[in-house]
Amino acid sequence: MICSAVSKDSNTMRYNAILAFAGAVSAGTVLWDGRANQYADSSFLDSWSFSNQVGPYQWYIHGSGATKNYVNLGTSYKNTADTGSNQGIRITNDKTSIWNGQSMQRTELIPQTSAAINKGKVYYHFSIRGSSTDPTQEHQIAFFESHFTELKYGLISGASGTSDNRLQWYVGGQSKWATTLDSSTWHNVAYGIDFSANTVEFYHSTGSDALTLIAGPVSASTSSNGADWHLGVLRLTTRGHDDDHYIKQASHYKSYDYNTPHNYNHK
Repeated sequence: MICSAVSKDSNTMRYNAILAFAGAVSAGTVLWDGRANQYADSSFLDSWSFSNQVGPYQWYIHGSGATKNYVNLGTSYKNTADTGSNQGIRITNDKTSIWNGQSMQRTELIPQTSAAINKGKVYYHFSIRGSSTDPTQEHQIAFFESHFTELKYGLISGASGTSDNRLQWYVGGQSKWATTLDSSTWHNVAYGIDFSANTVEFYHSTGSDALTLIAGPVSASTSSNGADWHLGVLRLTTRGHDDDHYIKQASHYKSYDYNTPHNYNHK
């Protein structure tokens, strides 16, 4: 489950892939909220199209099957410590998850917003827990189109070995942090991105703990048009068993008039 949010702040903040998405905030107000608290199931995504851009998400990067084959909402897909979310999001990749003829499996949500989530200092919040995952393949999780910052799971393409059960934070193609991903631990994450200074910070905690700064600021090519933040999972294979991740989309992109992210208590 992934819980994602963007904030601007200068204090302290607080992955089956279950995503928990929240939103974006500027000067203490939410810029974008992706928690989907108002929806009973994932069918709301079917209303979105390029000619009818409604709801909190753009929904076009997925396989040929029904939406429910790839995205599901549920209370069991959220971090129980998150009192601000009614449910989490389960992201599934399977052999049908081929988008646009590419040689990879993709199920990804993109914020539907005109808010300035790509300006100044912002914080992208999310939580994630593994469920039925495949450590033999590289997974790219919660990333921008240019991949200047992202999480990765599984055996990285080109690496030696047969599997890797680590969740890693990458900047510019380089691993900066790693931990073990399992089915019982919720990982709360925030990227502190300064689009003006071209730097990224990494905040992390587990369960109900407050986020702490783990690394950064790290120099990065922080390029974004505000519509290329991918909340989901890309798996570098066209085969393999069904792959689930719970992402708690607690994505309220919050922006504050400070320099560090607020303690993020999943609200």
